[in-house]
Amino acid sequence: MDALIAIRDVWKIYTLGEVEISALRGASLDINAGEFVAVMGASGSGKSTFMNLIGCLDRPTRGTYRLAGVDVSTLSADQRASIRNRQIGFVFQSFNLLNRTTAIENVELPLFYSDVRLSDQRQRARDALAAAALSGREHHLPSQLSGGEQQRVAIARALVNHPSLLLADEPTGNLDTHTSVEIMALFARLHREQGLTIVLVTHEPDIARYAERIVLFRDGQIVSDVRQTAVPAESPAA
Repeated sequence: MDALIAIRDVWKIYTLGEVEISALRGASLDINAGEFVAVMGASGSGKSTFMNLIGCLDRPTRGTYRLAGVDVSTLSADQRASIRNRQIGFVFQSFNLLNRTTAIENVELPLFYSDVRLSDQRQRARDALAAAALSGREHHLPSQLSGGEQQRVAIARALVNHPSLLLADEPTGNLDTHTSVEIMALFARLHREQGLTIVLVTHEPDIARYAERIVLFRDGQIVSDVRQTAVPAESPAA
């Protein structure tokens, strides 16, 4: 099977004045379509830089990154933006919702930059909200939703373009324990039922337990890559 994500000897070097900082140092990794992977590591370990690269938000200093067989490491900013909109969904710790815009309008936003017909956009957004268990909340403003519901809107927005890859950066960081369990059960269900490829950054072992595989970064390098039995979608972490 060809990997959906194929990273080969990737370095990311930042220059601050006369000082060079290597955020990634020769990372190599394959992630196949349909995998659920948790990325862990201490602050400064390189995990956020790695996520920026695979999310086409940045390019490596050297090395190659292929997404679905396409070498995106050499593409222009506009070409990477097109790939982000068509193939990648993002979920962040802060929900990044427009406060004066309803849930369904927030979810529709990525469709404005797509080739989805205007007549189909509202139904696509309804379907994404239903997948995130938010039917009946379509016309609520963010201020009328709980933190967990706001994160579900953000997940629906990430799903609306039917991405091949979902990237989640500390998606439970602003949520309490009970709501975090609900959000992770949703991720697990989407992975199981839709075969969605998910790469999730977290510093919490209880959150990483929902993934099938844990990749650990330290000092810009991958120091371990372990497969595990994931917590079932219906079962909260202990």
